[in-house]
Amino acid sequence: MKTVEQKNVEAVTAFIEVLWNQGDLDRTDQFFAEQIAEAFTDRHYAVDEILAQGEKVVARVMITGTHTGMFAGHAPTGKSVKITQFREFHVVDGKIAGHHGWFDTGTLLPQIQAR
Repeated sequence: MKTVEQKNVEAVTAFIEVLWNQGDLDRTDQFFAEQIAEAFTDRHYAVDEILAQGEKVVARVMITGTHTGMFAGHAPTGKSVKITQFREFHVVDGKIAGHHGWFDTGTLLPQIQAR
């Protein structure tokens, strides 16, 4: 029998790796979501690490893609990038009740700057 944490990890992993890779993240009000969608059109999300305690799940997500559109004032470079994102989820009865997160723009921006 699976624990609550195991079920919550499965729900969050499916949310990230299935729904986000199908473009559902673009329809959220997440800060930067629209810019990421426009700047990295071939982006792919993968769970790198995930931790759960009760109803709380925290995931480190790796986003990979090619810089093909404007992002934070930077013109497209065609460079491949890796973006780290951290997200905290609140899962109730196997359903995501809320989530918020942040991107590591400190490592993203140097990857897309002209040299």
